Amino acid sequence: MRPGEETGMIRTSRRTLLRTGAAFAGVSALGFPAIVRAQAEKIRIGHLTPLTGFLGVIGSYAQLGARLAAEEINQSGGILGKQIDLLSEDSINPATAATKAQRMLEQDGAVVLLGEISSASALTIMQVAERNKKVFFSTGARSDALRGKNCNKYSFHCDIPNTVMVNAVGTALSQKGMVKGKKFFTLTADYIFGHDLLKAAKAFFGAHDANLIGDELIATDVTDFSPYLLKVRQAKPDVVCCNLAGNQVTNLVKQYAEFGFPYPLVGFNLNTGDAWAAGAGNLSGTWPTVWYHTLNNPTSQAFVAAFTKKHAKPPENHAWIDYITLKLLAEAINTTKSTDSNELIAYFDKQTQFDIGKARKAYFRSWDHQLVQEAYPFTVKPKDQMKDQWDMLVLGDVVPAANDPLESIYPTREQNPCEMKA
Repeated sequence: MRPGEETGMIRTSRRTLLRTGAAFAGVSALGFPAIVRAQAEKIRIGHLTPLTGFLGVIGSYAQLGARLAAEEINQSGGILGKQIDLLSEDSINPATAATKAQRMLEQDGAVVLLGEISSASALTIMQVAERNKKVFFSTGARSDALRGKNCNKYSFHCDIPNTVMVNAVGTALSQKGMVKGKKFFTLTADYIFGHDLLKAAKAFFGAHDANLIGDELIATDVTDFSPYLLKVRQAKPDVVCCNLAGNQVTNLVKQYAEFGFPYPLVGFNLNTGDAWAAGAGNLSGTWPTVWYHTLNNPTSQAFVAAFTKKHAKPPENHAWIDYITLKLLAEAINTTKSTDSNELIAYFDKQTQFDIGKARKAYFRSWDHQLVQEAYPFTVKPKDQMKDQWDMLVLGDVVPAANDPLESIYPTREQNPCEMKA
């Protein structure tokens, strides 16, 4: 290595800088240096998702989905004729997520942000987006509060919220006679997402004559659930409901099976990556999902084929939602011919419809920026009927039913008021 060079970077002396300053001034008048010009010819998009911690497994799928979308968009000509430069990083925790989001916008030149699964981290990114007046697509955070009391005009929400998950599973359970007059015991994640999910569950129980006889708030770093399961045994409920997230769901269902309880375990939150991690034979009951790779739709199946070919495994629901979010963002920018935040917001506020690989097209509601779409309950296949380790789940009937309005399963303005500042 020559003096003055370190890992490909040439250290330039002060005298050389002074001598060449005038020359650079002349060059800048004619055009940017090549490296700057190359950066300017790309559209930078900031992508944050948890790659470590209790949400790391499903976050890794989200990153793969976003990367595949970027590759496909670039191969088809990019956005406005420019290539996407996807800046994808581990969000880690709420404080780090906010710091990285600010850096992506302020220093890296990202024109928009997308991603996240943790509702707590999504909230801090939303605040950064609003402060910088840049659009943020929250792809995997499900707290109703993010669309309600914490909403802002720059943030859009792509996953189904807690109320929809509760309605999807609750409807399926009601059809099986497992709600009215039944005693429920809930195990709830002790952070914004879990608190919010419990609130939605209580509302459903109250409206359908079910009784909540016990709830336990559980820290997100808990791995041994036996103290809580002993309380379940003492309570003797009719149904146990899991309101946890990430790999805690995986750990709980394994330990629940070991206890051999006669009470069915259901849940108002489960991502398919966590279901797969639980392993064949450990999971049972009824759960909600926003999407599954067996969904019979041409758009979905094209995505499944491309993802599986590249990664030798099917995509999880977070891979799908980050994929379709980047695709609809590209569609919006190409249509408006702009990356300006206000122009993009105006475009989405028209409730423009998008093909997201489901029976019905989706759209963002103008008053809370929720992506309105179908959802599904699912049950678990018997182990001896599985074709492979991913062939675990069976989708139930879509909600809402085909003849019902899409918004019928979503919170109303009165239930979850959102007041966006102009």
